[in-house]
Formats: sequence, structure tokens, C-alpha cells
Amino acid sequence: MSVRIIGGRFGGRRLETRSGPGTRPTTDRAREALFSILGPLDGAHVLDVFAGSGALGLEALSRGATAVTFVEHARSALNVIRSNIALLAVADETRVVAADWAEALNRERRAGAAFDLVLADPPYGEVTRIGPLLGAALVPLVRAGGRVVVEYSSGEPELPGLGPLQVAERIDRHYGATAIAIIEVDT
Repeated sequence: MSVRIIGGRFGGRRLETRSGPGTRPTTDRAREALFSILGPLDGAHVLDVFAGSGALGLEALSRGATAVTFVEHARSALNVIRSNIALLAVADETRVVAADWAEALNRERRAGAAFDLVLADPPYGEVTRIGPLLGAALVPLVRAGGRVVVEYSSGEPELPGLGPLQVAERIDRHYGATAIAIIEVDT
């Protein structure tokens, strides 16, 4: 299975994805709508958590982001992310962190990292449990006025609050089986 970059400098390029149970790349329709809502990403530093194939982060890079940090722990997904980075020749603009999301975000915090956009696509069915923990881990990592995007199953209850993460504005959209919450952070 493959997905394509929707817009920007890599628009139309195909990416590899993982196959297997629990794998569900964000559809082209949902990615197109998401990035239309996000608008220009010129100069943004992006964190792609639960990165999977890296399609969301690579779409951000294609649309003007300066740097993307991918966080993933599954070996097969890490191989796909690295393959897609090589395919697009963007190694200088990307960094891959091979670790559990909580450990990786803690490392990023200790290193003083700051991001303008966080893309989080946790395993479907886990958002209710992970949401508040993820929000707490993101507080020191999201720049003032930054945004957090969380993808989850339309079949799940609405995305719960993200713990102590202060929300200035929130947009929720549904695209078939996929729901997306776009949160502007008030820090």
C-alpha cells in the first residue's frame, strides 16, 4: 500500500506505508483537509508522534516546514519512515527518534526542543487513555501559539482534554472513520 504527498514541493510523490493489522494511514482526503485548515507552514518545526509511515510529517515538510522530528517505536514503521526520508532526500531536514512516545517526549523536553506543530496519531482506541498523558508531555514542547493535531477514530468518544495543555481554540472534523482535532495552544 502507498499514499501520496498531496501538496507542496513533493506533491504527487508516493510514499511507502506499513501493512498489517492496526495499520491505517491517514487518507488522502483527511490529510488534504487537515493541511488546508492548517494553512502555510513556512519555517515551522514539526513533531510527528506515533509517526507510522511519516506521511503527516513529510506532508508538513512538503508544505514549507523547516524541520520534522519523527517519533516511532515500531521497527517496521521506523524502516518505512527512513525509506521515505531517503526517497524524498530530506535527511538534512528530518530527525527520527526510535523510542516509546513518552520516553521520546521526555528526551525532547530535556534537550530544550520546541515545536510549532505537533502531529499525533496514537493507536485507535487508545486516545482516551493517552490524551491527558500526551497533553502533559507536550506542555513544555509546544511554542506559544503552536498547534497540536490529534487523529483518532470517529467511533471513539470525542477527544478528551489534553491534561494541562491550555487550549485557545479547537476545531474538530470527521472524515469517514477518521476524526481530527486541531488545537491551538494558549501558553
